[in-house]
Amino acid sequence: MSVRKTIPENNGVYFITFTCANWLPLFKICNAYSLVYKWFDHLKKEGHYIIGYVIMPHHVHAIIAFKNTSKPINTIVGNGKRIMAYELVDILQQANKTLLITEMQQMVNNTDKKRNKLHEVFEPSFDWKECRTIEFIQQKLKYMHGNPCKCSPKLAYLPEEYLHSSAKFYITGEQGIYPVTSFMDLQDIDLTA
Repeated sequence: MSVRKTIPENNGVYFITFTCANWLPLFKICNAYSLVYKWFDHLKKEGHYIIGYVIMPHHVHAIIAFKNTSKPINTIVGNGKRIMAYELVDILQQANKTLLITEMQQMVNNTDKKRNKLHEVFEPSFDWKECRTIEFIQQKLKYMHGNPCKCSPKLAYLPEEYLHSSAKFYITGEQGIYPVTSFMDLQDIDLTA
């Protein structure tokens, strides 16, 4: 996982990964995959494009085409994680998951405690790779779509069977739970405008 590496550009296509703290399967425990879709909706409203994704029980991979933005991309991703974190903690509190909440409280480092941070929901940073070529995008799509079939226990036997992924679209041509923009359509989109 990258440590606080800043994306230097204010537009472009990026493969992004963020992980729940300590690899806790929070999306599964909270049945909170919709929180990621809600963030995707927000990104789309801001003019960005979701090219591909997979939401695993404890991490998210996404390829996002960021249209020219005044906010740093790191801030956009960080704000998304922060909002999801609040909502995940709320879901855990409503479900009375006190042991898990306590574990997340104990993971907060002293510096963050001084800033009144209460829970460590996600790893502090996220990993990113710039996607400069179609071949690289295809490689990352294949990698992320294969995740549900390679983990133990398997979440699916075929990538297109996993619900929380764009694999169905790229393999069958039919949109899955969350509609994405084909990476081929990016060739006609000016992200610098």
